[in-house]
Amino acid sequence: MNYFVTGTDTGVGKTFVSSLLIRSLRAAGCDTVGMKPICCGGREDAERLRASADFSISLDDVNPVWLRTAASPFTAAKLENREVDLDAIRTTFSRLRRERRSLVVEGVGGWLVPIQRDFFVSDLAAEMKLPILVVVANRLGALNHTLLTVRDIRTRGLNCAGLILNHLEPATDTATTTNRAVLETILDAPILFEVQLGQTELETSVA
Repeated sequence: MNYFVTGTDTGVGKTFVSSLLIRSLRAAGCDTVGMKPICCGGREDAERLRASADFSISLDDVNPVWLRTAASPFTAAKLENREVDLDAIRTTFSRLRRERRSLVVEGVGGWLVPIQRDFFVSDLAAEMKLPILVVVANRLGALNHTLLTVRDIRTRGLNCAGLILNHLEPATDTATTTNRAVLETILDAPILFEVQLGQTELETSVA
């Protein structure tokens, strides 16, 4: 099973969800590993993905491009007087796809974060041709962010395999308690499961 994991924004729990997914697939007998093509700032996200796959590949394979500035890849590369090495990402991705039957790729930031002036996370996902999972932060504003993301995925002719609803905080207001029902009414993309930060394993809630 192979997926590209994107989010409705930055900080919505993509690494958390990707790590859970990798561990669950490996527990089911898959040789799943994770890839975080670009890290901006620290490499903690890549290190978590590597740990989730039992350290079976190197950190540089998990994360072939590391920018030290905590900003979008485009901004970070400009500030560091360099350009994001797309060839390094493509080469590493192609090799991991050959060597592994199962790969989970985590994007950087949201769906339309710029990597180069005319190349975005969405373009990278389109090149990889993997089914796309969208991590949704369950909070006020989630409906707009989710609909915009899924609409653009489909406009590009890509496969939105489903949504993962992440409860960053306890659902106490009207928006967070109704978001799932509204998304299920408006979208035909299934909500595959819901998670909360701090979970140790996936609790599925298949639509």
